[in-house]
Amino acid sequence: MEPDQLAPHVEEIARALGDKLSVDEIANELTKYVEVYRLSLPMAKRTIVKKYGGDASSFQAGFQRKLAELRPNEPVVDFVAKVLSANDKEITAKGEKKRIIFGFIGDDSTTLPYTVWDTEGVELSKGEVISVRGAYTREYQGRVQVNFGNRVSIKKEDPSTIGDIQIAQGPPRVADIGQLKEAMGYVEVKGRILAIEPREVTVQGEAKKIFSGVVADQTGKIQFTSWSDFKLKQGEVVRISRATVKGWKGIPQLSFDDRAEVTKVKEKFPSVEELQKTGLKMISEVASRGGASDVSLKGVLLEVREGSGLIMRCPECNRALQKGMCKLHGRVDGTPDLRIKAILDDGSGAVSVVMNRSLTEKLLDTTLDESMQKAKEKMNFDIVRDMMDERLTLKIVTVSGSVTADQYGLSMIAKEADLATQDAREEAEKLLVELEGSE
Repeated sequence: MEPDQLAPHVEEIARALGDKLSVDEIANELTKYVEVYRLSLPMAKRTIVKKYGGDASSFQAGFQRKLAELRPNEPVVDFVAKVLSANDKEITAKGEKKRIIFGFIGDDSTTLPYTVWDTEGVELSKGEVISVRGAYTREYQGRVQVNFGNRVSIKKEDPSTIGDIQIAQGPPRVADIGQLKEAMGYVEVKGRILAIEPREVTVQGEAKKIFSGVVADQTGKIQFTSWSDFKLKQGEVVRISRATVKGWKGIPQLSFDDRAEVTKVKEKFPSVEELQKTGLKMISEVASRGGASDVSLKGVLLEVREGSGLIMRCPECNRALQKGMCKLHGRVDGTPDLRIKAILDDGSGAVSVVMNRSLTEKLLDTTLDESMQKAKEKMNFDIVRDMMDERLTLKIVTVSGSVTADQYGLSMIAKEADLATQDAREEAEKLLVELEGSE
């Protein structure tokens, strides 16, 4: 977002925080939470105020946003938009007939579908510009849908406020899979199907068969959901047009239904084996997308975090114990395990990485039994954590897995991990110099 767009929100946070942060510090924090961590503006503002001990009660009930800024499942959204279409329909809900209005609304950022569920006193016409307070959003097949309930307030505005807008049903945006991120509108991608399987889900009380899988090109992989049976098969190359991109914990996912165009492509394309090899990405690139599925990151392990080393897990739920206690099952006899929780930095950004027992044993060149024996001999469980600090801090590591995002930043549960073979400190310095030189 541009600075002038953030300015009123920065001022609102400043009022809630008092003198705890400067305006510049608030602007930097807000930009990070919105653009890097991919939080909605309301959540970003609440997170910052809570983090620095401010008073969020002074916040306004809502504020006007662009339609492209809206995210699924927001309880309150305010905006100004043009009515692009308005259709009346009678439906049966809970055994009773009721009238709804549905169609598309738009502004200069995007267009979205809407439904008015409480139509008493509401009349909408194509071409009207309306300011809306108290609407809410839901997700339908990967796209944000705006809903007007019984708490909504609708006010007619000057029609010239918003110029001509076309419903976003024109040519989809052609993109590489590695470029896909949430709220891109309709997209067209070409890729090879790496995996696909049918699933049964319940939609509005009815069972529906859908198809989930992974599609990839030279730039990356993405999980997809097809809501119609296009007879897709593992290994074939397809062009998918008029799909949408949604996010799950920051990971982009492709979604398409019977409105999409899916065609088989017969041309030279990387094999399944080549595409299965995850491509090396910069952390900043992953952050700009809000997360990624099945990628590799290479960087310096800056810190081995608290919670690493020898841990004990609950035999019932597998949670890590705290002082012999499980949050769910109380005091239990724990099962020993090994774990690494670390911060990986490649000079462009940082990600929190969690590595399981097998990866920990691989990086430390030891086993759980050997670690337990050392801890018993020294009568100190922290000896394994100390060994991690000594052997891994400032080492170059390549990790692979899916990167998710939340209010705390980027995180990965690694599926693979490898230490660099050459002198780690020398390679780390070389890597950071190269990164600085590329800026």
